Amino acid sequence: MSDLLAARSQMAMSLAFHIIFAVVGIGMPVLMVVAERRWQKTGDPIYLELARRWAKGTAILFAVGAVSGTVLSFELGLLWPGFMEAAGPIIGMPFSLEGFAFFTEAIFLGVYLYGWNRISARAHLWAGILVAVSGAASGIFVVIANAWMNAPTGFELVNGRIQNLDPIAGMLNPMAFPQTLHMTLASYAATGFAVAGIHAFLLLFDRQNGFHRRALSVALLVGAPAALLQPVSGDLSAKAVARLQPAKLAAMEAHFETGPRAPLLLGGWPDVDREETRYGIRIPGGLSFLAFGDVEAEVTGLRDFPRDEWPNVAIVHLAFQIMVGLGTYLALVSLWAAWVGWRRRDVAGNRPLLVAVALAAPMGFIAIEAGWTVTEVGRQPWIIYGVMRTADAVTSMPGLVYPFAVFTALYCFLGLIVAWLLYRQIIRSPRADEWSRVYAPARPGDA
Repeated sequence: MSDLLAARSQMAMSLAFHIIFAVVGIGMPVLMVVAERRWQKTGDPIYLELARRWAKGTAILFAVGAVSGTVLSFELGLLWPGFMEAAGPIIGMPFSLEGFAFFTEAIFLGVYLYGWNRISARAHLWAGILVAVSGAASGIFVVIANAWMNAPTGFELVNGRIQNLDPIAGMLNPMAFPQTLHMTLASYAATGFAVAGIHAFLLLFDRQNGFHRRALSVALLVGAPAALLQPVSGDLSAKAVARLQPAKLAAMEAHFETGPRAPLLLGGWPDVDREETRYGIRIPGGLSFLAFGDVEAEVTGLRDFPRDEWPNVAIVHLAFQIMVGLGTYLALVSLWAAWVGWRRRDVAGNRPLLVAVALAAPMGFIAIEAGWTVTEVGRQPWIIYGVMRTADAVTSMPGLVYPFAVFTALYCFLGLIVAWLLYRQIIRSPRADEWSRVYAPARPGDA
């Protein structure tokens, strides 16, 4: 394994692991806040139990996310010194703001966890809201730094070197809004459907369990609206990619030949050597319309770019198809759940819908992993698009395969611990008939 491949593999492994905890850190606080608010309004102790349990789950995932995030910060400097030398003065600002948001989240998460029965109900709820807001802000600032790598602004390129930096202009790059919106909605959709899917699965075997019923309703309340809005944000992101990263768009759609009325490709497998895509379903003019709002618009194909500036077309196209397919499934299930709820039918009593929601449990996270694969692999061979190649930014330190193996083992170990802790939280969920015996009625003011 070459040093470049080892560095990229280690970074990919770290990002793939960390992003799950980052996403949950954005979505889970919203679930616990909604559950607590419902308890305060209804006095139903099931919502109180949900808020407490989800707060504990948030704390577990937050702790592991902090560890994996710290590893990532070290890897940026150790594996990519050329990148940090050039980009550090610009991406340093969003990363600093992310650190501020992270510590704010940690402080108020502590207040939330240990504030039960110690502060007023209103103050406790506001502590949870601040956890949710700072968690979202933390993710937004990190994505802004990544957006700058895709659409670098705020500097002048003098003799191949980045000079005359403007960090604010860098943060306000044209990819910042579409990427942050898309990622934030993805976090809510993935987390909401993961939780909803778990409780939908358990309801298939215990249909009258009030705990799972209420958990399902809260999770869908968070996940379904985000999943319905996700195609809109995806369209904004695709249009931005069409303008700013045409080679990435061509790889996403396995589009080789430049021309008008470019077809939208569903499925298919690209044959890079023959520069054609087989087995796909083509919608004439679909790509032109989605990219530029005009079915007659010309879309640049991969043949118009130097071969050494092509990303890995097969990986990018496959990852893009997975992301779009799973996102579409989540949106359709959301529409189904919204229709059932609008008709005032029992969502938990609809067995086919429960099966559909249960199947959706892992899909949001798989779609996020696929989306980040499109973002990162689709930018290659550039680490800063059009400015610095990845090969020019990697460290010259030999033997990178060894830390790659060590960190992979570490992430597997941490993943097993987290899975076990969360499993214990789930299997200890109370049965419906326990509420009258174990949980005394609680008043919202007692918090």
